Amino acid sequence: MKNAFTSFSVKLIVILIIALVIHLFALNLKSLPVYENKILLAYIVNGVLAILIFGFLFKMKDKYKEQLGFLFLGGSVLKFVVFFIVFYPFYKADGVISKLEFAAFFVPYMLSLILETMSLAKWLNKME
Repeated sequence: MKNAFTSFSVKLIVILIIALVIHLFALNLKSLPVYENKILLAYIVNGVLAILIFGFLFKMKDKYKEQLGFLFLGGSVLKFVVFFIVFYPFYKADGVISKLEFAAFFVPYMLSLILETMSLAKWLNKME
């Protein structure tokens, strides 16, 4: 249980780096703009937020065991707030959010969320 946070962080970083390389390669292969749409920032922000949220939950596990689900949902709200402050104005500047802009944010968001959810579920099952 002590290594749950470290294990999660390492897995997340590796998965996001691999996904970013594949994402950039696919964009390059299709001759699309590679480093536009704040793609690097999206991967970094989603990774950092997921690690911070998971770390916070890990730290609060004993004190707020029964409320961890609500704290996890609060973390998701935080991610949406960050999206609307940091990314949305940039993506919506031309009046429409393109598929490339959507993918630049959504791919790392979903990968982070999936790993966060799976790790938290596994971790909570061990606590019972």
